[in-house]
This record gives sequence, structure tokens and C-alpha cells, in this order.
Amino acid sequence: MRIQNQAWMTLTNNRVQKNQSSITKTLEKLTGGDKIIRAAQNASGLSVSESLRAQIRGLSRAQLNMQDGLSVLETTDSGLQSVNTALGRARELAVQAANETLTKDDRLASQKELDQLMSSIDDTADYLEFNTNKVLGEIRPLYIQVGSNSGQSLAIDTVDVSTRALGLENVSIKTREDADALITKIDEVTSKISKDLTKVGSDYKALEHHLQNTSNTNENLQKAESLIRDPDMALEMMDFVKQGIQEKGTTLLINQTNDNVKSVLGLFK
Repeated sequence: MRIQNQAWMTLTNNRVQKNQSSITKTLEKLTGGDKIIRAAQNASGLSVSESLRAQIRGLSRAQLNMQDGLSVLETTDSGLQSVNTALGRARELAVQAANETLTKDDRLASQKELDQLMSSIDDTADYLEFNTNKVLGEIRPLYIQVGSNSGQSLAIDTVDVSTRALGLENVSIKTREDADALITKIDEVTSKISKDLTKVGSDYKALEHHLQNTSNTNENLQKAESLIRDPDMALEMMDFVKQGIQEKGTTLLINQTNDNVKSVLGLFK
């Protein structure tokens, strides 16, 4: 007489172990918030996910880069506006000095103020900086990394507003002729500064556009990466409950079988 089927008991034991393994994996997903705990679970999905994560991190850093770029442009705009104000006052002095009703002392006083204005322009060129980098004291391209990949950059041209670069070095209004010439020169410089301001505004708009596009791209990549890596908590909880029921059912079946075996063996006592 056969009291116990060993093959059936082995199958039941394997079922228990498999169910316990499934429960462990589900708990890992629920507690860790990650659908792919190890590469063996989804090798291709893990590869795609890691690539997306690298892009997401790069785009996040690029957004901060562009915020810095916008700050540079705001600083540049402020400095150019300051130079424009100084030029406006210098032109006013030149117009005044072009009038021959002024005395020598009047011209000397106007020249002193003009020198101070030119000095303030040079101070702006020398000391206006962003993160220790001059923005109005030299002309060079300032590259802003606007993407997460190589070659994705936008060049912002810095401006030189020193009196030497503007052709206003050692200007004079001590004579009517000097004052008249300075009016023309300041008009030319003011026109150049206006063009620089227009360029700054254009670069600002372009950088804002890149920032918005990068933000949208980053958001879409995060959604795509989330579909691969983030578990559906509701489904995982359903699986967890189902696995728990299966485990209890298998355990009850094993216990019932053991009880039956004990009952049969009791007949032989």
C-alpha cells in the first residue's frame, strides 16, 4: 500500500519555494520603488533605463547651465544700461561745452565731471563680473552647454565697453571744437551700445527658448523612464495578496496531507 506520493510532495515543495521567491521579489519592488532590482529581471529594459537616466541627469544640469547663462545676460544688460546712462550725461556735457558762452572755469568743471563719467565706464568694464568672469571688459564667446550631449552649446558674445575699446579714451570738452567732435563720437558709441543691448535681448530669448525645450524634453524622458522602472503599486499589491493566498493554500494542503499520513500510520499501532 502506498501511503505518500514522493513526487507529489516534491512538486508541492517546489511550488512553495517558487511562491516565496515571488513574494520576495514583489516585496523588493514595493519597498524599493523599483521594478528592475537586478539586470536578470529585464536586461534590455535596464539598459534603456540607464541610458535615459544619463540623459535626464545631463538635461537637468544643462537647465542649471542655462539659468547661469540668463544671469550673465541680465548682468550684461544692467552694465550696458549703466554705460548708456553715463554716455547720456557725457553728451549733455558736450552739448553744453559746445556753447561759447561758457567760461574757462565752467569748462574745467565740465571736464572734471566728464573724466569721472569715463572713469565710471572703465570701472564697469573692469569690475562687472559673473562668477569672477568679466562680461563687459573683453570680447570673447561664452559657451553655454544647453543639452546633455557633445556639441549642444550656445555661444554668448561678451562685450568690451572700456573707453579704450569705445574710442573715448582721454576725451576732452575744453574747447568748443572738442565738445562738438565728442557729440558725434558719443552718438556713434551710443548706437553701438544699443546694438549690443539688442543682441543681449536676442540671446536672452534664444536661451529661454532652449531652456523651455530642454525642460519639456526632460519631462518626457522622465515619464518614459518611469514606465520602465517604476512599479505599478496597485498591481504589485494585488500580486502580493494573490501570492499570500497561494502560500497559505499550499501550506494548508501540506498540513492536511501530513495529518492524513499520521492518521493512516496510526492504524498500524
